[in-house]
Amino acid sequence: MSAIIELSASNFDETVKSGLVLVDFWAPWCGPCRMLGNILEKLQREMEGEFTLAKVNVDENKELAVRFEVTNIPHIFIFKDGKMVKDFTGIQTQAKLAEALRGA
Repeated sequence: MSAIIELSASNFDETVKSGLVLVDFWAPWCGPCRMLGNILEKLQREMEGEFTLAKVNVDENKELAVRFEVTNIPHIFIFKDGKMVKDFTGIQTQAKLAEALRGA
């Protein structure tokens, strides 16, 4: 299984610049974020090699949360070759996220 990439200001742009990348803005104290984390891990296994899964801890990376205007978590962004193509706030189903990734 592919590793989950932890993002910060120093590696964010480089990570999302090519390919399909799902970025999860979350925090460890956020119950819905932990629930979504389980869904994302299952999705990553189901779609092995089709996208990169990356996470941004908003407590440790406030500048990225401000940059992307994240006011509620969990918040997911899907990037394709550096361009944000979809975003979702709150818990999403695995099927909805798979459809969004495949349609990106």
